[in-house]
Amino acid sequence: MKKDNRSNILFRYGFVIVAILALSACIVVKLCNTTIVDADKWNESANKLLRQTKVIVPGRGNILASDGSVLATNLNFYTARIDYRAEKFNEKLFRDTIDALASKMAEHFPVRTAEGWKKHLLKPLEKVRERRPRAYKLLNGLSHADMETMRTFPFFSIKNRNRNGLIFEKYMRRFNPYGDMARRSIGGVGETSDSKEIHGISGLEKALDSLLYGKIGYSKMINLTKKITDWTDVPAVPGSDIVTTIDINMQDIVESELNNVLDTCGADWGVAVLMDVKTGDIKAISNLERNPHGRGYIEARNRAVMGYEPGSVVKTLSMMIAVEDGIVTDLDEVLPTGSGWAYAGGRAITDAHHSVAIRAGDVLEQSSNIGMARIITRKYNDNPGAFYSRVKALGFLEPMNTGIAGEVPPRFDSIPSDRGGRIALSRMSYGYATEIPPLYTLAIYNAIANDGVFVRPRLVKEVKGAVDSVLPIGYMGNGRACSPRTAGILRKMLTNVVWGDHGTGRFLRNETVRIAGKTGTCYMIENGAYNQSKKRLAFCGFFPAENPKYSCVVLTCHPTKNFFGAATTSGQVLRNVALKLYSRGLLDNSSDYRENTPSAAAPTFYASASGNKYTGLRSEFAIPSFKSLKSPKSTAKGCIPDVKGYGLREAIVAMESSGYNVDYSGSGYVRSISPAAGTRMPKGSRVKLSLSH
Repeated sequence: MKKDNRSNILFRYGFVIVAILALSACIVVKLCNTTIVDADKWNESANKLLRQTKVIVPGRGNILASDGSVLATNLNFYTARIDYRAEKFNEKLFRDTIDALASKMAEHFPVRTAEGWKKHLLKPLEKVRERRPRAYKLLNGLSHADMETMRTFPFFSIKNRNRNGLIFEKYMRRFNPYGDMARRSIGGVGETSDSKEIHGISGLEKALDSLLYGKIGYSKMINLTKKITDWTDVPAVPGSDIVTTIDINMQDIVESELNNVLDTCGADWGVAVLMDVKTGDIKAISNLERNPHGRGYIEARNRAVMGYEPGSVVKTLSMMIAVEDGIVTDLDEVLPTGSGWAYAGGRAITDAHHSVAIRAGDVLEQSSNIGMARIITRKYNDNPGAFYSRVKALGFLEPMNTGIAGEVPPRFDSIPSDRGGRIALSRMSYGYATEIPPLYTLAIYNAIANDGVFVRPRLVKEVKGAVDSVLPIGYMGNGRACSPRTAGILRKMLTNVVWGDHGTGRFLRNETVRIAGKTGTCYMIENGAYNQSKKRLAFCGFFPAENPKYSCVVLTCHPTKNFFGAATTSGQVLRNVALKLYSRGLLDNSSDYRENTPSAAAPTFYASASGNKYTGLRSEFAIPSFKSLKSPKSTAKGCIPDVKGYGLREAIVAMESSGYNVDYSGSGYVRSISPAAGTRMPKGSRVKLSLSH
C-alpha cells in the first residue's frame, strides 16, 4: 500500500518536472526565434516605432481689447458623464440620494427641473447591468468651477470614482468672454477639411491666423534604459497675442445704441463703426441683423467692409476734390437746378428738395444731386475716366488691410449703354454707380476731421509673441487727402448739414455735443432695378464738430416703422453714441461719473421722439459702466438685479449673467421689472422687463 502511494507521488512529481521542462523548452525556442531567427523583423518594428513623429499643436494666441481685456481665448471645458457599469457603482446609495441630487442639479443647472433630472438620472437603471451605458451624458460645456461644484453634490461627493461613476472629459474650446460683442470682427475658428487642425474661419481669427496659430512642433519616441518614451524634437511655438484697437466701453455703447434704433425703426440690419480721428484706431464696430429665429437682433455679417452704393454721403468726397482742385473757387457761386437736369441725354437728375438754384457752398447742406453733378461734370465732361484716376490718386481705392476678413476695395462702374462714361460720371458724383464699403467712406470723413491727413483705419495695433511689435499708424495714398484749408472748408459745410437753416441733418442738433456730418439715402436694387420702397440710410460724420475726436459711420437698411430718414435712423445712432461718450467723460470733458457713484449722480442724455417729431433731450437715468453690467446696482446673491435705466442689451447681459431668463416688451430703456428687483428667485426663473423711451 505504501509502495503504491510512493509510486503515485513519484509519478506526479515526474509529470510536473516534464511539464516544466517542456514549458522551458518552448520558452527557449521562442527566445531563439525572437532574438535570432526573427530578430530582423522585431528590430524593424522597433525602428519603425522610433521613426514615428507626432505633431505638437501650439497654443492659439489670445485676441485682446486695447486695455488688455480678453476678447477671445482658449479655455478648458468639460463634459460630465456617468459610468453606470463602474466596478463598485453604489446603486443603493444612488437611489437613496436621487431626490437630493436632482434638486441640486436643477438649482445649479436649470436646463431641467428637479423632476426632469431625476428621470434623466434613473433612466439607465431600467436596463440590466450588462446593458447600462458606460458614458451616460449629463452636461456639456462645463467650466472648471462648474465641475468642482458638481463634485460637492450628494452621491457625486464620494471620493472613489468607481463608486459614483462620475467622469469628466476635458476639451479645449475658443471662448469669447464678452459674448457677441464685436463677434463678427473678432471672428471664429473651426477645423479645416483636410488636416482637421483648428484655424480661423472668419474675422480677425481668419485674417491673422498665421500669427494666432503659431508654429507646430514635433516629438518622437526614443529608447531609454528602461522604456521607450516621447521626446520633444522640435518644440511648438505658441501663437502671438493680438492687441486690437477695440475699446470695451465704447463697443458696448455703439452696440447698444445701434440695437435700440434698429429695434425702434424695425430695420432689417445695421452697421456702425467708431474711429479715433488722429490714429485711425477702430474703437468700436457693430454689425446687427434681425434674428431669423426669434425676436431682436443678432451679430451679422461684417458689412463695414462690404461694398454698397453709398448715396449722398459720397458727395463729400466729390466736393473735397472740387475744392482742392479749384473746380469750386467761389462758394457763393449760384448753380441752376430747377426741377431736373438731363445730363448727356440720360434720365434727368432730380433733387428731393426742389429749388430754382443753389449756392455751391450749400450743395452738401441741402444734399443737391444736381448741384454736385454740375460741379464735377464741368471739369471731367470731356474725360470721365479722369475722375476715377483722381479718386485713385488719393489712395482711396487701395486695400486697407485692417485685419478684418472679407474686406473689399471700392468699385466704380460704368452704366450700360453709357455715352462715353459721362452718365456714370454724373451718377458717381452723388453716390450711385459705385460700391463703397462704409469703412472707406468713414476714412474720407476722418481725413477731413483730421485736417486732411488720410490715416488708414486699423483694428490691430500690437502683436505680442516671440518678438513684440507695435504697429505704426498707416496712411492712405501719400498720407494726405486734401490740404488743411480744404479740410476746414469741408468741416464748415458738414457742420451746416446739421446746423444750417436748410440742413438735412437738423434732427441731430444738440448743444451738448455738436455734430458735423452728412446724410445719405440710396434705393436698393432688386431684380436688376431700384426698389423705391426699400432704402439704405447712412450718416457719416465726426464730433465734437469744433474739435473732432471721433469719426463715425452708420448704415441702416430698410426701416419699416417710426423713423424713415437718414438723420432719424443712422444719424440718431451717431448722436446717441456721442452723448453717451460725453456722459461718461470720454470726450476730454469733465464728468461726474464714477464707477461707484449712485445712479442719480450720473445723468444720461439721450434723444426721445414721438413718431418722427423730435422732442429734445432729457436726463433720467444713469448709464451703467461696462463693469457694472457684471454686477448691476449691488444686489444680494440669488436676487433679481436692478437694471432700471439700462438699454435692452445691457439689461439682458446683466440678467443672464445672474442666471435669469428674460422676456421683454416695448423698446428704449428699462422702466419696470417683474418680479421686482431684489426679489429672491432661483436661477433659471423668467423675469419680465418693460421698456419705453
